[in-house]
Amino acid sequence: MSALRRIAVLAGFAFVAAHQLRAQADTARGRATDSTRARGLDAVKVTGRADDLTGIATTASEGRVGAVDLHLRPLTREGELLETVPGMIVTQHSGDGKANQYFVRGFNLDHGTDFQTTLDGMPVNMPTHAHGQGYTDLNFLIPEMVDHIDYRLGVYYPQVGDFGSAGAAEFHLLEKLARPFVTSEAGQNGLRRIAAGGSTPVGTGTFLLAGEVKSYDGPWIVPENLRKLSGLARYSWTSGMSSYSVLAMAYHNLWNSSDQIPERAVADGVTSRFGALDPSDGGTTERYSLSGSWRHIGASSIETATLFGIASNLSLFSDFTYFLNHPVQGDQFEQSEHRMIVGGNFTHAQQVHALGVDHTVSVGVQTRTDIIGPLGLYGTQDRVRLTTVRSDNVVETGTGLWIGAESRWLPWLRTSLGLRGDTYQFSVSSDRPENSGHPAASISSPKASIVFSPSQSTELYLSAGLGFHSNDARGTTIRVDPSSGDSVGRVDPLVRSRGAEIGARVTVDGLRSTLTLWALNLDSELLFTGDGGTTEPTSKSERTGVTWSNFYRPIPTLSLDADVSLARARFAGVAAGEDHVPGAIENVVAGGISWSPLGHGAFGAFGALRVRHFGSYPLIEDNSVRATAATMLNADIGFAFANVRVQLSLLNVLNDRASDIQYYYASRLKGDPVDGVNDIHFHPVEPRQLRVSLAWGR
Repeated sequence: MSALRRIAVLAGFAFVAAHQLRAQADTARGRATDSTRARGLDAVKVTGRADDLTGIATTASEGRVGAVDLHLRPLTREGELLETVPGMIVTQHSGDGKANQYFVRGFNLDHGTDFQTTLDGMPVNMPTHAHGQGYTDLNFLIPEMVDHIDYRLGVYYPQVGDFGSAGAAEFHLLEKLARPFVTSEAGQNGLRRIAAGGSTPVGTGTFLLAGEVKSYDGPWIVPENLRKLSGLARYSWTSGMSSYSVLAMAYHNLWNSSDQIPERAVADGVTSRFGALDPSDGGTTERYSLSGSWRHIGASSIETATLFGIASNLSLFSDFTYFLNHPVQGDQFEQSEHRMIVGGNFTHAQQVHALGVDHTVSVGVQTRTDIIGPLGLYGTQDRVRLTTVRSDNVVETGTGLWIGAESRWLPWLRTSLGLRGDTYQFSVSSDRPENSGHPAASISSPKASIVFSPSQSTELYLSAGLGFHSNDARGTTIRVDPSSGDSVGRVDPLVRSRGAEIGARVTVDGLRSTLTLWALNLDSELLFTGDGGTTEPTSKSERTGVTWSNFYRPIPTLSLDADVSLARARFAGVAAGEDHVPGAIENVVAGGISWSPLGHGAFGAFGALRVRHFGSYPLIEDNSVRATAATMLNADIGFAFANVRVQLSLLNVLNDRASDIQYYYASRLKGDPVDGVNDIHFHPVEPRQLRVSLAWGR
């Protein structure tokens, strides 16, 4: 029985159970008109995970995390803000200027494929990227400026398109600050960081300005020499029932990479756990954006619109195989790109009364054009270009139209139905004419959720839908492998995904708990391999899993959370015993406890203790080689008085000698056989380190 069929059978049982509880639900009829429960058009203000989404959420796998809980988390790097998404793991294997490695729901998402990330309506994922499809670099964020994060797991939401098979998250930045702030942070391994921001009335609106300067060397034998600059400026104002915002952001970073190394190099004394086999690896990156948004609230409708322009550059030097392909000069390569993105979104949400019940009907359009070039892959030595593997100019346009309807049929029954259609046009101009082309593709994706409310504190969800991810444009036109000269097949521009889940949400006093049993199938996990300039086709895959998420706030100053995520990922249609998906995460356990005095200017101690267990997973299809599990414990403690907060952060409290990431492949060190040696290549977690910060203002 397929994974989706098993979900369907379980869904049938859930429907019967919910129907039998109808009598109990009838006692809750009065709450259908309660404005705190009814599905409203306007946004819900959320300060933390404790907020009640019963009567609002359309699945058990969506939520919102507010600033209160975001700012209480000990962070090693900016991308770890996404670890507030249940079951999400964020790691790094190549320096803190490069996009993180992400894991969720049985996926090794690489640098973002199959998880859509946006920021105030702007896309963060980058298709047809020099390093990896869907590349999601969050290092430009200033954590203090994040107001809240919306997350949605699964393929059940019509507003989520490309890269959203595993789920999606949207970062929302502050529009104003109640008071200015300055944060100064220092720590071991050369950490120095200053962030500051403030807002002031200007004309009829508010002008906000914030910035961050950060440097870091890390524990590496070759200092990381990270140099990060981030800044943002925002002007927002209202006029009648309309609100407007203009947001400008800038980011620049440079660093030396601490790439993964083979275990044998450490065992043989070639280098230490924190060493490097090619000390010239590293990169530079920058991102600049300008966006404008408009929101209008009418008597029974809301319209929103966003326009954006983004410019980004990347030059990344890596060496994962050392002397396997080039015994003399080494295997270092450069991935380089220059990109311009222009696009926009528009949504209209309308309340209507039809068939005797109320509905919220939403329609939207999303479009973006990526102009990329030159997009290059080069053979290098000590960051000097020696050969050109391939060079391309790409224009890629994706447009999505969607419609959704949320309906409350009975006090105990709601539905959410949606349909999405996407079209893509690719234009690839390659240095090899045979690898050029102008393909196009389209895809439609229906979505549906049914919500039963057997009591005021409980909801049951049945959800199903189709999704997709796009492939690298170069893979859709390629005919000749640029490295070997061999003929290769082109890939489908768009890859279908199918998902379903049953779930429950329970709200009791200060406890918020969700339980989800889910399944997801992919037609293919085809990826363009930026490291080789070609595509790597894979079989179909099936994933099933369960996610249990809990948040409890017994008193206003104390919060506890615990999330458990289990997943099983297998290739479909391959021989038994050869069907494990390498890198597919199997289990995650995360939890924490935090204490904080209430409100600005509160006097007293605060602190947080968080644990994250990243379980073992297969590194090869026959499961004969597996990654070792990693358990991390981080802690914060501090004291707040008046407008000042002093904080100590201890990262990796237990000094665990674990790995952030592990791969299994062949590489060649000096003295190894010509064909190389298959080995586990790992990037270690950073050792225990102490950081101290002094904050004034917020």
